[in-house]
Amino acid sequence: MSSTTLPIQSTPQSPTPQQTAEARAAFTASLLSAGTSTVQSDLQTRASDLHANSAAIDKQEQELLKQTKNLSKESDKWQKVVDDGARGVKETGDVQNWAEILERDLCVLEDTMAMVDEDERGAMPMVDEDERGAMPNGRQT
Repeated sequence: MSSTTLPIQSTPQSPTPQQTAEARAAFTASLLSAGTSTVQSDLQTRASDLHANSAAIDKQEQELLKQTKNLSKESDKWQKVVDDGARGVKETGDVQNWAEILERDLCVLEDTMAMVDEDERGAMPMVDEDERGAMPNGRQT
């Protein structure tokens, strides 16, 4: 056995500038590779989700437009019901107003007739309350 001893270096040698540049390039490449694949994967997943969500939003938008049109039609129907009701209330108010005018006119007519009766009684002898139904000649009315 031949014994050759390798010299043991006791102090580490400093790397050459070329070795440092190569090591730095390798390290940067490995970081970019690891970071790029992770980031790229995340970005692809997000882009896929965005496209899927865009289709769902388009579908929801179409449904919303359809429901909005239906709501507008329903609103128009209810507006017609309200208008008809308002017209009925107005007509009822008109009838009530007419009845009040008619009642007032009848009261005026009744008062006028009472005054005429009083004038006629003024020309005739006064009659007791009990004899109101009797005419001056003693006959009943």
